Amino acid sequence: MTDSAPHPFTIANYRYLWFARLSSMFALYAMMLILGWQAYNLAREDMGVGASAGILGLLGLLQFIPLFILTPLVGWVADHWDRRWIARIVLAGQAAIALVLGLLTMTGQISLWSIYIIAVLLGICRAFLGPAITSLAPNLVPKASLPRAIALSTIAWQVGVIAGPGMAGPLYKVDPSLPYFVCTALYSLAVLAMFMIGPVTRSEIDRTKGPVKQVLDGLSYVWTNKLVLGAITLDLLVMFLAGATAMIPVFAKDILNAGEIGLSLLAAAPAVGAVIVAGIFSFVPLSKNVGNSMLVAMAVFGIGTIGFGLSTSLYLSMACLALCGAADMFGVYIRSSLIQLHTPDEKRGRVNAVSQMTISASNELGDALSGGLAVLVGPIAAIVGGGAAAIAVTGLWSRLFPQLGAAKTFDPPEELQTEMIKTRKVTD
Repeated sequence: MTDSAPHPFTIANYRYLWFARLSSMFALYAMMLILGWQAYNLAREDMGVGASAGILGLLGLLQFIPLFILTPLVGWVADHWDRRWIARIVLAGQAAIALVLGLLTMTGQISLWSIYIIAVLLGICRAFLGPAITSLAPNLVPKASLPRAIALSTIAWQVGVIAGPGMAGPLYKVDPSLPYFVCTALYSLAVLAMFMIGPVTRSEIDRTKGPVKQVLDGLSYVWTNKLVLGAITLDLLVMFLAGATAMIPVFAKDILNAGEIGLSLLAAAPAVGAVIVAGIFSFVPLSKNVGNSMLVAMAVFGIGTIGFGLSTSLYLSMACLALCGAADMFGVYIRSSLIQLHTPDEKRGRVNAVSQMTISASNELGDALSGGLAVLVGPIAAIVGGGAAAIAVTGLWSRLFPQLGAAKTFDPPEELQTEMIKTRKVTD
């Protein structure tokens, strides 16, 4: 990246995409926090702490299953259809889901079974939205501006993670249905922003190959590019083993006795650390020792997770989660930059679908693992053990994928750059 590269915010189409991402992430994380809070409290009416924590893990599993099943399809769709229209349709669907949740809560008809169904529907929506909206950003900005655009997009995501839960708890205290109606409005604004994005240029797909072969090409590309594969799988395993977010309602209610306000503070804490790091990267993009930086960050994530599991203080718990968020931001930024800059545009939807599936596996299946372990050994032991395992995996991955440590910059090798330049362009 050079200093002469235009700032992404000087490009109107990118500004609209950024606002759509901000608004939708704000709504998503507010909605997910309240869903988890409602599910946990409904479960606690008939179950103990451990079994109720298992319900939170089940919510993560119900979101992951449709995403896992749909991954080959959604990547192919993102590479063949207008990515703007995919995002518009899915965001409108999420607005409808938020409205239904608000009405169910307002009328007192919300139940664990209705929450389970909503979790599956959200998993389907997120499966289609992720590859489309992630693959769209490189079509809107020059290559030299892309690392900064990724940092800014991550800021939108993490601000949503902070602001969504930050407003969800207080709004829930005013009226339990209010957060959902606010989310409906936010998703509607995201749809409007997506409609403001004009025509975009992208690479043409090789239509001489059948759909199955095209799907396999995307999977093969991830498998053969060891740098991309190492970055994706490291993030998968660390977040799978050391995921603590699903247990936040448990810690807020039964360990820290922090109530709804503490729930919001804990849920927002990781994003505070992430936004600080992303803000730095948006001004001073990382350009050296990118691979080793990712390895160190994943080890720090495990340390922060252990600290959170052992803490009995709300403020110390928030600090540990903020440390986890800062470390995770390093990983997200480096992994995303490597994928976007090392992947030809005509394969980007399929590769991003694989990346999204692994991210969801680490998050939702990690939630399920944390919930299951909490039933067996208790929430504290589950979190501490997961953090220790994440540190061990990071050390192992540094040996299995020496390409990570050898990656000094984000620049792809010359032969890959030549291949990416050769692709013809079409306009959606």
